[in-house]
Amino acid sequence: MAQYYYSNGKRKNAIARVRLYQEGGGKITVNEKEAKTYFSPLQIENAVSPLRITNLAKQFDIAVQVLGGGKAAQSDAIRLGISRALLIHDPELRPTLKREGFLRRDARIKERKKPGLKRARRAPQFSKR
Repeated sequence: MAQYYYSNGKRKNAIARVRLYQEGGGKITVNEKEAKTYFSPLQIENAVSPLRITNLAKQFDIAVQVLGGGKAAQSDAIRLGISRALLIHDPELRPTLKREGFLRRDARIKERKKPGLKRARRAPQFSKR
């Protein structure tokens, strides 16, 4: 079996389990589909930006299992998972990835609905009469 580096990333409700396979040519699969069919080109660029920053894009094959959330959140979750897996591979990459903000989990999530309101902050419409 091929050696790989495993990590996971989260964003909103999206959870990505990332495997970076050592010997590879840059092939990316998301939920057993090619990344080009799963994501838009902009989302692919966002997801693999840690590899581009560290000049390791053609060194790894990436297999991702992602569930929950929308496509944008899934893309961000994959980016965090790839960054963490790269750190396992080479801890020397930490300053580069940290400077770009790729090691920080984005903690913004949907605010809960409050009682007496229609949504999290939206109050019922006021009627004078």
